[in-house]
Amino acid sequence: MFLDISQLGVHYAGRSKPAVDGVSFSLQAGEIGVLIGPSGCGKTTLLRAVAGLERANAGSITLARDVVSSATLHVPAESRRIGMVFQDYALFPHLDAAHNVAFGLTHLTHAQREQRVSEVLELVGLGNVHKRFPHELSGGQQQRVALARALAPQPRLLLLDEPFSNLDVDLRERLAHEVRGILKAAGATALFVTHDQLEAFAIGDRIGVMHQGQLHQWDEAYALYHRPATRFVADFIGHGVFAQAHIEQRGDGVVVHTALGDLTDMLECPLPGAYVDGLCDVLLRADDIVHDDSAPVKAQILRKAFRGSEFLYTLKLQTGETVMAHVPSHHNHALGEWIGIRAAVDHVVTFPREPNAAPAAASV
Repeated sequence: MFLDISQLGVHYAGRSKPAVDGVSFSLQAGEIGVLIGPSGCGKTTLLRAVAGLERANAGSITLARDVVSSATLHVPAESRRIGMVFQDYALFPHLDAAHNVAFGLTHLTHAQREQRVSEVLELVGLGNVHKRFPHELSGGQQQRVALARALAPQPRLLLLDEPFSNLDVDLRERLAHEVRGILKAAGATALFVTHDQLEAFAIGDRIGVMHQGQLHQWDEAYALYHRPATRFVADFIGHGVFAQAHIEQRGDGVVVHTALGDLTDMLECPLPGAYVDGLCDVLLRADDIVHDDSAPVKAQILRKAFRGSEFLYTLKLQTGETVMAHVPSHHNHALGEWIGIRAAVDHVVTFPREPNAAPAAASV
């Protein structure tokens, strides 16, 4: 592994709980990892610990087989050969793009610096902005200059702390795809922090979901969405709700009884004995619910959000439970209307039932 983090703990003085608590994950050379989670979950603290800006109180950080952090060892940030891209880009306003990029290349000759600056500006698609100052560049161009500056010294690892947070929403996902292409072309290994799931999905090979200092799952985007390891990951990623269910052994198979009917794709789910009396909660994503007027189950439209090609409906079942559904936007039903729905669940995901807990809608 190129970057290996093992049982890492970071504890700030005066706080009762660690900011980072027993976190372990790894990155192969050339991989892009992303940390996501709600504000205050510890993702930026973890990034700063990797950079050498925070000390580890427990566990270790290994970079290219060199231990750079542990409870007894702390390699200074300037000795780790790590590049960083910050939220505010931190470009020098009095320097043009070329001199911003050249800032960390003082160890090279003048000719070598000019060549390297031209290489990385071409790499980020800005080969014609050498003499332009930051205020003459768009937000996306400034971001790419900052990326070029971080890549110029050829760091062993690149860290990016919410680099798109100051950009328009429409630009973020597009730039995330562009930055992924740039990092892959450079052969860079990178660790990225964001709170935006679409950014994470667009840029990451591996994504980690953090909550209250702990890493709940480190996986590919598909697995986070369809095979969440914990209830928090299931709730945090995508749109969905938890509905009450009952798992029953039926012959050689297992059936999950829900208010929307029986679910039978149980290959990856716990057996009934995993839950008291087989009672559990099942995760129902918005794309698990199909609008079907001929379906026997009816639901009332509580809310609707227009998304262009589709609506996101929030629906109330006759049992009182709510579900969410993506419905093509030409199905423009009125609030309060009852429509037919059915479940089409390819990945049945269950969790222990939370007593007296109302079904909780997940958010993006």
